Amino acid sequence: MIDSKACIDPAAELDEGVTVGPFTVIGPGVCIGKGTTIGSHAVIKGPTIIGVDNRIYQFASVGEDPQDKKYAGEDTRLEIGDRNVIREFTTINRGTTQDAVATRIGNDNLLMAYTHVAHDCQLGNQVILANAASLGGHVTVDDWAILGGFSMAHQFSHIGAHSFCAMGSVINKDIPPYVTVSGHPAKPYGINSEGLRRRDFSAEAIQQIKRAYKIIYKQQNTVEEAILLLRELAEECQEIDRYIAFLEASDRGIVR
Repeated sequence: MIDSKACIDPAAELDEGVTVGPFTVIGPGVCIGKGTTIGSHAVIKGPTIIGVDNRIYQFASVGEDPQDKKYAGEDTRLEIGDRNVIREFTTINRGTTQDAVATRIGNDNLLMAYTHVAHDCQLGNQVILANAASLGGHVTVDDWAILGGFSMAHQFSHIGAHSFCAMGSVINKDIPPYVTVSGHPAKPYGINSEGLRRRDFSAEAIQQIKRAYKIIYKQQNTVEEAILLLRELAEECQEIDRYIAFLEASDRGIVR
């Protein structure tokens, strides 16, 4: 299952059923779970932990040093969950001691070709980064969020669950859950209705999420005023709780 032309450090740990293609380099401190497949010419540097049944395509760079001038060789890491697909020329950097120490990627994510996940990013589950989407350092992307091709997220921004960023979006503020954004800089354009329907949100829940969007964006409320109104709406629809928690935690401010 391991090509004879692959270069694997003796200090790397590969579980049963791991497949490694020719000319791939795997360094010390790398742990790879069973069933994971790694194509040719990939480079994986540790400390990096990779779960089960992942697919890493050719020429990916996984677990390389953070692109941060403050980084001075500290012991930081990358943690990748299960069943992720990491396509060609994707780059994923480890964390820094100035933040989370670890860059983390959850389960069932799709990182298309040429995507970049910088140091200390935290990705949830079922996230899609389309071709050449790039995340600056310290970015958080919640479950089911989608970034279109050539989207860019500024460092420390937070992208909420079930949100959708159109192709070429330039994200310099936080994006609340369920919201669709587009443009340079990114502006809100309603909710991700189609995505919610595909994920079996009820028609009633989608309607309440639309009402919440109007409270935030259409009624000239401050964020504090919107939170108070959303608490009333949350009594009828628990999905609104995600809006409230996000707004209360936002440090950068939300897209407007």
